[in-house]
Amino acid sequence: MSDVIKLLPDSVANQIAAGEVIQRPASVIKELVENAIDAQATHIQIILKDAGRTLIQIIDDGVGMSETDARLAFERHSTSKIRSAEDLFTLRTMGFRGEALASIAAISQVELRTRRGDAQLGTRLVINASVCESQEPDMCPVGSNFMIKNLFFNVPARRKFLKSNQVELSNIIKEFEKLALVNNNVGFTLTHNGNMMYKLTQGNFRQRILALMGNNLDSQLLPVNIDTSLVKVQGYIGKPENARKRNALQFMFVNERYMRHPYFHKAVMTAYEQLIPEGEQPNYFLRFTVEPQAIDVNIHPTKTEIKFEDELPIWQILAAGIKETLGRFSEVPTIDFDTKDAPVIPAYQGHVELHSPEIEVDPHYNPFKSQQQGGKGYQPSHSPAANGPMSNWDELFANFERKKREGISQADGQAPADLTNPADDAAEENTILPMNDSNQVAYLQLKGRYILSQAKSGLMVIDQHRAHMRILFDRYISKIHTGNMSSQTVLFPEVIHLSPAQGVTLQGLLPEMEKIGFALSPLSGNDWAVNAIPVGLDGANVSTMINQIIESVHEGGIPAKRRLLEHMALTVARAAAIPAGRPLQQEEMEILVADLLRLPEPNYTPDGKTIITVVPMEQITKLF
Repeated sequence: MSDVIKLLPDSVANQIAAGEVIQRPASVIKELVENAIDAQATHIQIILKDAGRTLIQIIDDGVGMSETDARLAFERHSTSKIRSAEDLFTLRTMGFRGEALASIAAISQVELRTRRGDAQLGTRLVINASVCESQEPDMCPVGSNFMIKNLFFNVPARRKFLKSNQVELSNIIKEFEKLALVNNNVGFTLTHNGNMMYKLTQGNFRQRILALMGNNLDSQLLPVNIDTSLVKVQGYIGKPENARKRNALQFMFVNERYMRHPYFHKAVMTAYEQLIPEGEQPNYFLRFTVEPQAIDVNIHPTKTEIKFEDELPIWQILAAGIKETLGRFSEVPTIDFDTKDAPVIPAYQGHVELHSPEIEVDPHYNPFKSQQQGGKGYQPSHSPAANGPMSNWDELFANFERKKREGISQADGQAPADLTNPADDAAEENTILPMNDSNQVAYLQLKGRYILSQAKSGLMVIDQHRAHMRILFDRYISKIHTGNMSSQTVLFPEVIHLSPAQGVTLQGLLPEMEKIGFALSPLSGNDWAVNAIPVGLDGANVSTMINQIIESVHEGGIPAKRRLLEHMALTVARAAAIPAGRPLQQEEMEILVADLLRLPEPNYTPDGKTIITVVPMEQITKLF
């Protein structure tokens, strides 16, 4: 029997390895920009065509490479960063494995121009799918100029699984933000299809945050400065009132390298406990500085998961430092009491009469003459407190005795003799109980949020906001499928401000946005004008609604066309639905419940939340 195990050719092995390192155009940019930073570049240009499918060009002004180094750099496991295994524990550079350039060259067409500062001529190198086609001298500036063309051209299966240009560009921008944030001493420019998206100058960390994320963050950032012998943490955290439910700006770096660390994220969330609502996330931009030998970055191909030697004490230091920052800037929320339906408790106001009694003032009154001297300075009957709500002690005691007798008789199963009818009490408070044709209570509203009604098996409770949202969603979907979705023109177009990544995503969503009734047009920079909105959105926060659509697409990628339209319809319905806390008339509640119960799926919202709950009579009986 012949041998069956064979060594793979280098070209095939490189393509397999490329799958671990290069997953999409954003991975190429990450690797090449990190190499440029390691090469001491002070300015880096990124030029893209078709979201990196056609061209990725990275130009830096770093130290450059010699002719031999340029050729050797594309071999697997060739690197200038380490020389032995021990060097892995003293890393101060971004790259170290020597796999990135070999992986990139295996799945694309590469052209490199590079020159060192001490050389008169540089070198031009052309590689096609790991095959070196030419290398010749070239006149070029100091630094390196990488041109990566036709990514995955020789791996059709991988190229087919790339997402749309909008999604890939969004991923590139996310990777760019991580690199540009921490390297604030490096200037960056990012151009896509000839349009300048970012132009970042050198500056401090706060300036870089605002340049990338928007100047509106300036008033939301609190500085963090933790300095211990074990770790140094510097950066900024967001104020509690600026926490977000989705797409919070959360960045952690260690020794200038971006990292994902759920354990330290939990430390930050612990510091915000009792300060932000459940389900919301604070913004933070934190830079950790530790000794290189105290961390291990060689545990994941993307080098974003990092192991710390002293995780527990750093966790405690971080949580305490964040709490100290929040306390130092008095970022503690005020207590918001629920005063709706609360009883009015009168308070003594000193010189203010609670019941405005008519008091005759003695013209001979002298407040400095004592009562023992026969003066008229003290007259209990004319005291404001004497005419207040606590002055009639006999009536107060009688009421107390009456309530005491009522409580005893109720406990004995006897009806109190003078217990009034609840309907009479409601009438005294000018409250009209809703009645239907049979003179029975039809619907009641609880706290402006829930609609209560009788059901065969007990008490039916309906969330009015979710019920209306379900009704509007089904209407929107029906109109979208029939092409009858109407819109209304805005008299004064609203201008919304988006980040470059959000603008790219919105550009790709325009056809679907028009189908649900929006009319949007781009302005200068990343501003957009809202010229028309779906009918029924009067008073809704259109800017927040559009941001929610963009954020959800960022989180999960652009889904199938039908699912995307459904998600947009849900977002619009949620914004237009009756808000919690709004009082409803009896007729409004009747129409709302009738429309809901006619739907094929009235019990749950499109995103799976409960609309109707029935409290069984057995459970109500047990309460008594």
